[in-house]
Amino acid sequence: MTPRIWAVLGDKTGDNAQVEAIAAVLGLPVETRRLAFKPRYRKGKPWFNASLRHVDRAASDALTGPWPDLVITIGRRPAMAALWIRKQSGGRTRLVILGRPKRDLSAFDLVIGSAQYQLPDAANILRIGLPLMRAPEERLAAARHAWDETLSALPRPLVVLLVGGATKPYRLDDATVPELLAAARTYAGAAGTIYISTSRRTSQAAVDALRAQLPANARLYTVADSGPNPYLALLDRADALVITGDSVSMLTEAARLGRRLAIFDLPLDPFWHTVARLRPLLMRLGLVGFERDLGAFHQWLYAHNHAVPAGKPLAASAPAATDDGLTLAVARIRALLGYDADGRSTGARPSGTEESSR
Repeated sequence: MTPRIWAVLGDKTGDNAQVEAIAAVLGLPVETRRLAFKPRYRKGKPWFNASLRHVDRAASDALTGPWPDLVITIGRRPAMAALWIRKQSGGRTRLVILGRPKRDLSAFDLVIGSAQYQLPDAANILRIGLPLMRAPEERLAAARHAWDETLSALPRPLVVLLVGGATKPYRLDDATVPELLAAARTYAGAAGTIYISTSRRTSQAAVDALRAQLPANARLYTVADSGPNPYLALLDRADALVITGDSVSMLTEAARLGRRLAIFDLPLDPFWHTVARLRPLLMRLGLVGFERDLGAFHQWLYAHNHAVPAGKPLAASAPAATDDGLTLAVARIRALLGYDADGRSTGARPSGTEESSR
């Protein structure tokens, strides 16, 4: 009997793309359940447990039986819904999560974590290099066509500066902007073009500082601007990219395309610098969980020749990242469902979870 599989998705495009990447090559039918969240929880973090109290059920796909054999999900809010689904199934549904739950890793049958996650050694942990997201070729082609005339007219080299936002333990504010622009100038020189694009997380103070200090050879796009977003076209056409180190998704998409990439490492926020020093003690006390280590992710990119620290010379070309994380993830998920590497049923499809066996 073919297992019933749900992909439980939230409101983050980059997160959803990773689950969808698995679904596309899993070789088994996958049903999608998209969730919308109540306004207070779209940014606010609900207490993590098996619950739908944060879900806007009227705006979401229905979560009703028959319950799935397996759920693949990502992110705090969808993961809470996945735990709720398993509870409704009487503990039968198996759970796969991409990323990392901050606590209680044993609640999931498989945790797939890329290089930025600090995860322990455990039978249900799969470590991969890059997240599974990538810029879709069809969307890149459409952006290439739409922006070709505009970008072709700009003086080369075209250096694209992609700006994210503050994320613990890093800060990105108006004081960071001069160093950001200096990093872009390193690669553009006096003759090239700097094209800056901000994101939803870029603070208004940083946007204002970018606008006030914009070099003569630069253009600026912000998410508040009217008109189409040039992000994919810039990713496609850049001669070099400078990306703030907070944005794993932008770094990953650039690396998978083989773009010449420099990472601007954001300065530490003083408060989080203190917390970082206390983290081992706080983890032992159970007061904090497994966190991201963006520095470890940057080091993975450096070690595999996909990036350099901002200010360092760029290689003449960069290899497109072709790590086998997707293949490994699919193999582990199929094994959970009782299939071997060739797609044959082993006849030993497990049922239930650790929770239901206790």
